[in-house]
Amino acid sequence: MVEINGSVKDLLDQPVLYNLATVNPNGSIQVNPVWGDIEDGRIVINTAVGRQKHKNLVERGDRITVMVQDPSDTQRYIEIRGKVSELTEANGDEVIDRLAKKYLGVDTYPYRSAEETRVTIVIEPTKVFGE
Repeated sequence: MVEINGSVKDLLDQPVLYNLATVNPNGSIQVNPVWGDIEDGRIVINTAVGRQKHKNLVERGDRITVMVQDPSDTQRYIEIRGKVSELTEANGDEVIDRLAKKYLGVDTYPYRSAEETRVTIVIEPTKVFGE
């Protein structure tokens, strides 16, 4: 695992959108804005089971990129290429609640749907740009 330099870690701690790039079944790239965080040097995101980004990560989780741009200095960014090291439903609700606290300042994710299952994706960095 490649270490994320402390000079940009502050950016990942802010409530800014992470741009998540995954590979579709036909080889094209899908990019989605997602909530994210950094934990023990790994990127943590959360989505619902069955969404295209989830399917892409299940099937092709060895190729993933996250890019975060500083809203106060658009020339400052970090790009993290990596692979999925963990994909689990076990703590999905807890993680989305934690991200809702970071991004919305609320204790519980307000857009929860009884029909969906939340899944946590942990990304292990293999290459980091923009430090």
